[in-house]
Amino acid sequence: MSAVVPRAVVVGAAGGIGAALAAALEARGEAVLQLGRRTDPFLDLLDEVSIAAAAGVAGTGLTLVIDATGFLHDAHYRPEKAIREIDPVHMAHSFAVNAIGPALLMKHFLPRLARDRRAVFATLSARVGSISDNRLGGWVSYRAAKAALNQIVRTASIELARTHRQAVLVALHPGTVETGLSAPFSRAGLEVQEPSAAAARLLSVIDALTPDRTGLLIDHRGETVAP
Repeated sequence: MSAVVPRAVVVGAAGGIGAALAAALEARGEAVLQLGRRTDPFLDLLDEVSIAAAAGVAGTGLTLVIDATGFLHDAHYRPEKAIREIDPVHMAHSFAVNAIGPALLMKHFLPRLARDRRAVFATLSARVGSISDNRLGGWVSYRAAKAALNQIVRTASIELARTHRQAVLVALHPGTVETGLSAPFSRAGLEVQEPSAAAARLLSVIDALTPDRTGLLIDHRGETVAP
């Protein structure tokens, strides 16, 4: 691990988007602490002790924290097509990774954001977490967990503004990216981005954020997504 004090943190740095974000930040000279289940220090969203320890290593005065984690499917579970397919174990895991884990990241990393300058905490969410935008149904666990995450972001942003007036806390919708998470669900006519292109778009959005946009769900074009 580098002796350089990090000012940026990427959680989920082994994933497609996370790795691309970390690489893009390093390419522009940022000192980045990459965190995940295979890093040193390691961070597991299902283990709060590991989250607290990693936050301690990150230190204080952070100007950027990106949570690039997420769970949609695995070898055992796929997104539900109907309510009758709900499995409580799958749903609980979706909430643990997509909502509770990011909430714990906020708990331990938000206090470590810089207070004397602009600082951003961005967590990857999804447009399908928008209640008003839901016209297709399905994907019950993922939709509900991301909707919960969007509410957590909104709630935490109100509290953060009281102590960090220049800070911005947002949920970001990256669009469809060519990763293991979304690949099985890509379809003809859908814009699918390479991870590097998605990372560039997200960083462009992050660079333009101002405190008046804290608490929002924002897509990769910089547009606000209605809750």
